[in-house]
Amino acid sequence: MSINKVFSILCVAVSFVVVAAKTGPSHDKVVVCYLSTWAVYRPNRGSYSIDNFDANLCTHVIYAFSGLDSKTDAIKSLDPWQDLKDDYGKGGYEHLTSLKKNHPHLKVTLAIGGWNEGSKNYSIMAADPSRRKRFVKSASNFVRKFNFDGLDLDWEYPTQRDGAPEDKENFVQLVKELRDELKPHNLLLTSAIGASIKVIDEAYNVRELSKYLDFLHIMCYDYGGSWDKKITANAPLHSDNELNVEATIKHLIKLGASPSKIVMGIPFYGRTFITDLEGNYGDASTDEAFQGPFTRENGFLGYNEICALLSNRTAKWTSSWDSETSQGIARHRDEVSGETRVVVYDTTRTIAKKMRFAMQHNLAGVMSWSIDTDDFLGDCNVEEETFNDFGNTAGVKLTFPKRVNSNYPLLRTINEGIIIALDEIDQENAIRESEVENEISHGDESANGGIACSAVS
Repeated sequence: MSINKVFSILCVAVSFVVVAAKTGPSHDKVVVCYLSTWAVYRPNRGSYSIDNFDANLCTHVIYAFSGLDSKTDAIKSLDPWQDLKDDYGKGGYEHLTSLKKNHPHLKVTLAIGGWNEGSKNYSIMAADPSRRKRFVKSASNFVRKFNFDGLDLDWEYPTQRDGAPEDKENFVQLVKELRDELKPHNLLLTSAIGASIKVIDEAYNVRELSKYLDFLHIMCYDYGGSWDKKITANAPLHSDNELNVEATIKHLIKLGASPSKIVMGIPFYGRTFITDLEGNYGDASTDEAFQGPFTRENGFLGYNEICALLSNRTAKWTSSWDSETSQGIARHRDEVSGETRVVVYDTTRTIAKKMRFAMQHNLAGVMSWSIDTDDFLGDCNVEEETFNDFGNTAGVKLTFPKRVNSNYPLLRTINEGIIIALDEIDQENAIRESEVENEISHGDESANGGIACSAVS
């Protein structure tokens, strides 16, 4: 083989390594991105397809959702035309998993379940050892057939919504059997976990699940909504009760979840309210709320819908920051009807603060529900207060990013926030260590000085 040919092969190999090294986030934390595939059916600039997905902003992407065939205990596609290639379908499964070729860092998994799937069929399947066995084998075959890197369980929720008390331990058994089946194939097993402390205590044997799951995806949102008939926070970092992110994460750790397996959920949406009052927390509201032009779900607005309202000067929406809950509150008052429309949501500032919380607690990372309601087209004005709560410790000097791209502001804030939070924590630790060393040093000098004086006297 000639020297030139060898040199060419080496160049290609080095180039491949360089390309591979550049894909994905520039930190070692987990960023899990749920992709709700029905978002493709949304109108106009709300329509989101796999082609809109930026694989460099996530470490894991989850295709949501597949379903359970209650007759055969097998995984099934919930939208064959969208998911499969059969009968001239769009082949969404293979489209998403094919991104791994040019993004070797990316793990693509398949979620089964979701809110609309309910709980009853999963409860029945998990209670019967023979049916569990059929499901486990089906799941393994299915994810391998379509080149997924694993399975994400979204049973919402064991013991709830027509479930049974026995679900709590049956779920552990199901997870254990799935782990035994998937591990030899080097496949991931994760699960979405409810955030309510009441649901956690009733539905999950946290310590056992933490043994067998690779990651626990904590759904840290929907703490409040129009069903409360008063204005409440969707995903507060803190609050004066247990309905907040901090309480959920600390409770899970107390119950035996390993922080290195906890992936904290971030909502890319807000909860909406209608009130005759000013639109403050606690104000009475109707239980119907309102919907947005893209997501068209009552009581729900995607971040892309919220920021569009705030960026439209003629719409006369205003937004304020609530420091106690670390939530944004957007309002619009109709002076004729006296009706106030309210949205409580995660701003980029909210997300940055949550990244610091997650890093301070050594969590595995964060997940987003869901990337299709981020401002993925970059239509909105950039928020200016993202990192207002950082760099307040004396001696800490942080470098804040200058955005080159305006799209995916929430997802970019997650990645930037992780890096900045880790840097801030490292600097704060170094300052504390230096202060301790100085105290010890001064203490030694005082002691030595005392001894010297005694000797002279």
